Amino acid sequence: MEALEALTNILKYINGIVWGAPMLALILLTGLFLQVGLTFLPLRKISYGFSLLWKGREKTEGSGEISPFNALMTSLSATIGTGNIVGVATAIFFGGPGALFWMWCTALVGMATKYAEAVLAVKYREKDDNGDHVGGPMYYIKNGLGKGWYWLAPTFAIFGSIAGFGIGNMVQSNSIAAAINTSFGLPSDVTGGILFVLTAAVILGGIKRIGSVAGKLVPAMAIIYIACGLIVLVINAAEIPAAFGLIFQHAFTPVAGAGGFAGATIWMAIRFGVARGVFSNEAGLGSAPIAHAAATTNDPVRQGSIAMLGTFIDTIIVCSITGLAIITSGTWTSGENGASLTSLAFETALPGVGNYMIAIALSIFAFTTILGWSFYGEKCIGFLFGTKAIWPFRIVWCVAVFVGASLKIDFVWLLSDTLNAMMALPNLVALLLLSPVVFKLTKEYFQDKEAEKKEG
Repeated sequence: MEALEALTNILKYINGIVWGAPMLALILLTGLFLQVGLTFLPLRKISYGFSLLWKGREKTEGSGEISPFNALMTSLSATIGTGNIVGVATAIFFGGPGALFWMWCTALVGMATKYAEAVLAVKYREKDDNGDHVGGPMYYIKNGLGKGWYWLAPTFAIFGSIAGFGIGNMVQSNSIAAAINTSFGLPSDVTGGILFVLTAAVILGGIKRIGSVAGKLVPAMAIIYIACGLIVLVINAAEIPAAFGLIFQHAFTPVAGAGGFAGATIWMAIRFGVARGVFSNEAGLGSAPIAHAAATTNDPVRQGSIAMLGTFIDTIIVCSITGLAIITSGTWTSGENGASLTSLAFETALPGVGNYMIAIALSIFAFTTILGWSFYGEKCIGFLFGTKAIWPFRIVWCVAVFVGASLKIDFVWLLSDTLNAMMALPNLVALLLLSPVVFKLTKEYFQDKEAEKKEG
């Protein structure tokens, strides 16, 4: 027990460093550097990205296992999760309404990061022993950088494979079990058993089944949640102007304590806004490009233009709905935190219904996160130990889902959250070193598009 306590204290210290100001600054500055280097193309080409996404619902020209649309949905299945409900509420609880502004800033620069990740993932992907396309940070480090940098590839894979069992598995199943137990009274071990069966039914079929399920479930759940959130905002419509006023005011000025809210400095707004924003959309962590590497495409820039939409959808749309619902309802000063705060905001606007909506939304979001992260984890394991390790990994993953549902996972959460941040380090180094490749491919692609228009 003393050993566990000592290890926990060490992890808390490391966590404070890896999620501290230097890391958050590195993530933001990398995104800003890429945005400037791309002449803000991810912001200028949002409509082009959505047009490619719509066309990419079916497999397009090129090689790959899943359609470009399903690649984005697989990526979104992992990112649209507890961060959109719990993370936003936590950011506002600790950082005040201004934290939402800094979440937006993280997303706007993060779009360039996500774009670059996907471009490199497709550019440097390769085929494994099963003939499937594999890619992501470990492969663009391996194939894009010199031998002197190779050690970063297995480093990323080790951090990713371990972190996944916490942040993408047991933390999620535990959140589902808690939400279902609170709202519907179902025992945690029963929920764990159901999740075990559902997870196994999907992930044992590999990326094609994961992509197929994600392609249907993610759009449905996102649309339903956004619709419910918009209903709450319509009910609270009179408070929306004041809510935006609070967001912009407290992004740059301290907010005094009120009701159950303890108050927050500008630094707290920035820290929690950026940290929860990164946690939610995962831009810079290196997870999403693993899914995009499996897309059927003949050009890295095409998939990059689709990939960048993930950050926009996750944070600018879904997180904003949650944040505005909390602020317009006035519940941000209630003293509640996490899922309870979001639930209270929806329940205030929709009595007798709101809390059930959040419980269901949280459960579906978390379940799809389990599916998305299972693919990330197996590709990290495959990189380290080869394709023969994938099936054992899938079985262990399903067991971990069951165990996590009823386990006290404070330590697991701390470990996985720490390793999740450490995944970003090798990825950010690779993005900065390979940025000339991203800029060159992007310039050539859009020059060719312009030439085609003139010829046409």
